[in-house]
Amino acid sequence: MKPANNPRYAVPLVVLHWVMALLIVVAFAVGLKIWSLPLSPLRLKLILSHKSAGLTILLLLALRLLTRAATRVPPLPAHMSAGEQRLAHLGHLALYALMLAVPLSGWAMSSAYGIPVVFFGIAHLPDWVAADPALAENLKWLHRGLNLLLALTVSGHVLFALKHHFLDRDGMLHRMRLGGS
Repeated sequence: MKPANNPRYAVPLVVLHWVMALLIVVAFAVGLKIWSLPLSPLRLKLILSHKSAGLTILLLLALRLLTRAATRVPPLPAHMSAGEQRLAHLGHLALYALMLAVPLSGWAMSSAYGIPVVFFGIAHLPDWVAADPALAENLKWLHRGLNLLLALTVSGHVLFALKHHFLDRDGMLHRMRLGGS
């Protein structure tokens, strides 16, 4: 069902949503793989790719926030209660905060380990903090915890989107659909 009173997001926001969703899933999967590998050329290559994906997410988040500020966002459906609307708002705020916090915590962790952050092998980024092994270990656990929280938040986002589609049948998924009208 696609109600006529359920307008879609602007195309730039839809594209950014799906590109970022894909990058987040890939970065998360690569991060999990990194944990299981011994120090090797493959592990180092995956770490560099993981960092570049995180920085790309950070850049796309900035673009997404600018685009969202400049673009009309469709209102939530009127059938949603005030509580549901509040939860939707808080869920989106959590997603945005975590999409910021996860890459920044990874960057800080790398700095604390004394490992440079290089964006796609081109741009060497400045360290956030001085090398400090104890701080690096704490930041590693922070980064992992934030990733887990992001994974749980994304899972909730997906589950509620599917609830709207299959149970409520209110056309919410169509608002963020790629392709034609």
